[in-house]
Amino acid sequence: MAASDTGGKKAAGRAFTALAIFIGLTALLFFYNPSGFYLWAKAIHVIAVIAWMAGMLYLPRLFVYHADAEPGSEKSETFKVMEQRLLRLIINPAMIVTWVFGLWLAWDGFGFSGGWLHAKIALVVAMSGVHGYFSASVRRFAADQNTKPARHWRIMNEAPTLLMIVIVVLVIVKPF
Repeated sequence: MAASDTGGKKAAGRAFTALAIFIGLTALLFFYNPSGFYLWAKAIHVIAVIAWMAGMLYLPRLFVYHADAEPGSEKSETFKVMEQRLLRLIINPAMIVTWVFGLWLAWDGFGFSGGWLHAKIALVVAMSGVHGYFSASVRRFAADQNTKPARHWRIMNEAPTLLMIVIVVLVIVKPF
C-alpha cells in the first residue's frame, strides 16, 4: 500500500471520528435545550457554509495549477491527492452539514415561506450543482482525463463567489 493511501485512510478515519463527535454533540445540544437549539443550529450552519465555501474557492485554484502540470508527473500526482482530500474531507461533509442545518433552519425559523428563501434555496441548489461539477472534475483529473485549460478553471473559480454574494445578500437583506 502506498504511503499516500495510508495517509488518506488515516485522514478519512479522523474526519469520520470528528463528524461522529460533532453529530453526538449536536444531538446533546438539541436534547438538552430544544428551545435554545435554533441559535446553535444557525451557528453550526454558518460554520459549515464557511468551510464549504473555503473549499469551493480553493479547489478550482488547484485545478488551474493542475491543468498546467504534465499528466503523471510528481506535481500532477500531488495535486490529485490534494484535490481528493479537500473534496472528501472538507467540501463534501461541509456541504452536507450546510444542507441539513439550512433546511432545518428554513423549516423551524421560516416555515419555508418567503420569496427570498425560495430564491436562496434555488441558488444553493445551483451551488450544489457547481459542487457536483467540481467533484466530477476531481475524478477526471485523477484519471488524467481533464480536457479543460487553466483559463476555464480561472473562470469557474468565480462561480462560487458570485453565487455566495447573491445568497448572502438574500439572507441579510431579504428583499422580497
